[in-house]
Amino acid sequence: MEFKRLHPYRFEIFFVSQMFILFGSIIATGDWYETVLFPITFIVNISAGLILMSRHRIKFLGFVGLLFLSGLLFVCKLTTSGYDDEITIFRTVINFLFYVFVTIEIIKQVWDSQRISSNIIFGLISGYVSIGLIGYFFFISIELTVPGSFLGNQEAFMLRENLNDSFMYFSYITLLSIGYGDISPVSPFAQKVTILIGLLGQMYNVIITAIVVGKYINQLKK
Repeated sequence: MEFKRLHPYRFEIFFVSQMFILFGSIIATGDWYETVLFPITFIVNISAGLILMSRHRIKFLGFVGLLFLSGLLFVCKLTTSGYDDEITIFRTVINFLFYVFVTIEIIKQVWDSQRISSNIIFGLISGYVSIGLIGYFFFISIELTVPGSFLGNQEAFMLRENLNDSFMYFSYITLLSIGYGDISPVSPFAQKVTILIGLLGQMYNVIITAIVVGKYINQLKK
């Protein structure tokens, strides 16, 4: 199977696909990017996730199912006129589940690694980026189901008209502990989720990154 042949490069491929999600808007802008290209970057990333699961049959088939649902919802979105919240929420939930599962799998594979190579370093970074994407889907789901859970500086952000960029930005600002304050969670649930994402980022750095660094130091000594 081709996916198994690519398995040694799984983290590099996954990381590159994540970079398209984060920075694709720099290359392509406008409504075409928001409605077509941006959802495609997630489908590509889920496809890259298949490589991560290529040695686990059940997990692999589960990711194939998520990929199929994501593609189906993307087609439904294109064929639905106007702004359809139900399709968007369903697609958001599918992507959220994907990143929860893939983050756990990345952490497991990095944790179990005996030798620290460039591939593992890419995996370490990809795991951190995936936490930010979990936050993005969590935040956007909250705002879609309970509008007004977040408030933004109206001169800089129109949350409803620019959900993708606004919450992608907010998720990583939270994860990186920057917190400019131009977007703020105002509902109690949104505030708790914001704290959770910040804690996950700090725990990842303190535990997972520290373990990888420790293994690398031991590897150099040997």
